[in-house]
Amino acid sequence: MKTNLKNRQNRLLKWVAKGLKYFLLALLGCAIAFVVSHVFNAVLIIKILQSPELWTLFLRIAVFLFCLFVIAMMIESWG
Repeated sequence: MKTNLKNRQNRLLKWVAKGLKYFLLALLGCAIAFVVSHVFNAVLIIKILQSPELWTLFLRIAVFLFCLFVIAMMIESWG
C-alpha cells in the first residue's frame, strides 16, 4: 500500500459531478411531471414541458456541463 501519495481532488471535477447530479434530477423531475400531467390531463403543464425554449435551456446546460467536464479531465491528467 502506497502511503506517500497525496489525495488531491480536483474541485472543478467535484462541481461538475454535483452539477450533473442536479441536472439529471431536474430531467427526472420533468419526466415525472410530464407523466403525471398526462394522467390528470393538465394541458398547460404539458405545453410548458414540451416547449422548445425549455429543451434549448436543458441542451445549453448539458453542453456547459460537458465542457466543464472536459476541462476538469484535462486539468486532472495534466497535474
